[in-house]
Amino acid sequence: MTHTAFTPGIRPDLTGHETLEHTAISSEDASMNLAYDQSADTGPAVVCLPMFSMSRTATATAFSPALAGVGLREIYLDLPGHGDTPAHCPPTSQSVLDTVCAWLDHHLDAPVLLAGGSYGAYLAAGIARQRPDLVAGLLLVCPGVTIARHSRNLPDEPPLGAPPAWLDAAPAALHAHLDAALGHRTPTVVATVLAALNSGGPGDPTFQQELQSGPGYALPDETAEVVFDGPVAVITGRQDRIVGYADQFRAMRHYPRGTYTVTDAAGHYLPYEQPTLLRSLSQDWLRRTRDQAQTAPRRP
Repeated sequence: MTHTAFTPGIRPDLTGHETLEHTAISSEDASMNLAYDQSADTGPAVVCLPMFSMSRTATATAFSPALAGVGLREIYLDLPGHGDTPAHCPPTSQSVLDTVCAWLDHHLDAPVLLAGGSYGAYLAAGIARQRPDLVAGLLLVCPGVTIARHSRNLPDEPPLGAPPAWLDAAPAALHAHLDAALGHRTPTVVATVLAALNSGGPGDPTFQQELQSGPGYALPDETAEVVFDGPVAVITGRQDRIVGYADQFRAMRHYPRGTYTVTDAAGHYLPYEQPTLLRSLSQDWLRRTRDQAQTAPRRP
């Protein structure tokens, strides 16, 4: 397997913990050319999938503070048409999922831990349904459950209060989105989210638009009644008016070893709004995955 290595970088840690060094690597195998970053640790692999349109750099900023310090081999992927990965598959969620599964099959020893935010969590849950052999546990943060916007159960309470001019630093085109997305409504959180949105490679906006607006945006098995019995953490924001929190609770019937949390003063960008709480909840999930690994029967 041949890789192209780029310059190592130090990524800021939002929790005040020690910063994490990553080396950006991309596979030269055209059939599974996903750009990714990985930590230097040699422990169990946790593969983190990004929110829609966001890059692996933004994903690392969201998840690395929550996962750092326990020796995990953190891996952050750019999906097809996202970040530095070219749009080399059809613009459907099933094709994106199949590409990620092919990458996991080629690069890692299964099963691995999967983490994701929003669309990345939607894909991670889909991988657990379709390829449970690849997945040891799921960390789903503000996951999409149903992809069609009109069928999502969203909070109808008014948003929390915010200081005057809290959105002034954001482009006007993003005001409505951030107003709906954020529960912790401060200029500092807005600045953090804007930095994440603008980080990493540019992606392919045409591919993303075709994916999001096309008939293949929903996975074909989105409503399948499939049970995944590995350790799961589902973490939602009480003020998330993008995907909500109620659909995610109903989905817990699929996860007999799942923990569900709904967090006040948090919305769709929960990792950037409440990083300390995300770390606490993620560390509990990691403890449960270690317990599972210790009691699982050994493979022949």
